[in-house]
Amino acid sequence: MKYHVKDKNLRVRGRKRIEWAQNRMPVLDSIRKDFLRKKPLKDVRVSCCLHVTTETAVLMLVLKDAGAKVALCASNPLSTQDDVAASLVFDYGISVFAIKGENRKIYYQHIASALEIKPNVTMDDGADLVSTIHKKSAANRIKRENLPWGSTEETTTGVIRLKALERENKLLYPVIAVNDAYTKHLFDNRYGTGQSTIDGILRATNKLICGINFVVCGYGWCGRGVAMRAKGMGANVIVCETDPLRALEALMDGYRVMPLKEAVRIGDIFITVTGDTSVIRTEHFKLMKDKAIVANSGHFNVEIDLEGLNKISTAKKEVKEMVTEYILKTAKKSKRIYVLAQGRLVNLSCAEGHPAEVMDLSFANQALSCLYIKENYTRLEHKVYKIPDDIDNNIARLKLKTMGIKIDTLTKEQKKYLESWQLGT
Repeated sequence: MKYHVKDKNLRVRGRKRIEWAQNRMPVLDSIRKDFLRKKPLKDVRVSCCLHVTTETAVLMLVLKDAGAKVALCASNPLSTQDDVAASLVFDYGISVFAIKGENRKIYYQHIASALEIKPNVTMDDGADLVSTIHKKSAANRIKRENLPWGSTEETTTGVIRLKALERENKLLYPVIAVNDAYTKHLFDNRYGTGQSTIDGILRATNKLICGINFVVCGYGWCGRGVAMRAKGMGANVIVCETDPLRALEALMDGYRVMPLKEAVRIGDIFITVTGDTSVIRTEHFKLMKDKAIVANSGHFNVEIDLEGLNKISTAKKEVKEMVTEYILKTAKKSKRIYVLAQGRLVNLSCAEGHPAEVMDLSFANQALSCLYIKENYTRLEHKVYKIPDDIDNNIARLKLKTMGIKIDTLTKEQKKYLESWQLGT
């Protein structure tokens, strides 16, 4: 923690921003009120590796009100909002180990610090906490009896990593895949990533979106959201995919679909949202137009091959905050390629991340999954579990209620009909 009590302005700004988010997260607030009364997580130790944003701060306060001892570290070196971290530490008494711009060494030192409380539950965004614990356990530095009861995982990337561990029979404790909840990925991934990614690009570049060729690499839920928002701003959206079903879906949604090697010749802005490595590579950079803008909204900074770009560049400099210019020599003349946020999450590095109204759903899943682990860990196997349907559906109902929206209910006759094998008779 590198914040000072004397920096009152930083703390005050952070506290005001946390309160702003708090007022826009009614589902989480209803859970908080229930937790505050019952203290269901009393004396439970929770280590969290999440983006240190205003919305995350609200989740930390909910866990604290439930009686938990909480330690928070960042899940990305550039996503920490320092004013929020300072306020959490000095105004709310929550341990935070994060500072924006931390290097790799400090990043992992902070993860180690967050684990010093010997957590009963870990809460991950990218599986770095779980990975660290597994590595220490393999080195015999954590005894089996001291392992957490379970974990939650926020991201698609993290769930992929953890399911790989499960397939290899190496997963040491159960994980609730929060990302797989419908009230998470259908909203957070699509609407949250869509809006916040465009927001990050605009804040970094102030570039006019309408009329340009906007290339989206990957058409999962995040890619769908980015493409939708770019199209809404008037861009000509091109989707690049390796999955034939997703490519067909993108085509039916009204987008142009083509291989990346074709798209790089005409694209103005490129955004990667695949969760995979080396999506935009040297051969692609060589074919790009002058002044092409490249950004990433996937969890790890591996989707853009910056090492390869460095090798083919003759010069490199930061032309404005979070915008790095690379100069490439071509046969005829030099050209410029602009990379945003060092290839890291553009929506969190250049903007504020997802809107509070969306994170209300995601973090409601986190809070209730934490309680679910505490109540059920003795019965859970070392597997990656989908979030229980009753939690998922209850969060959707709560969100609709807070928005003043009413829906229909099935009659007894309709329920009986749907449960019968004699449909249509």
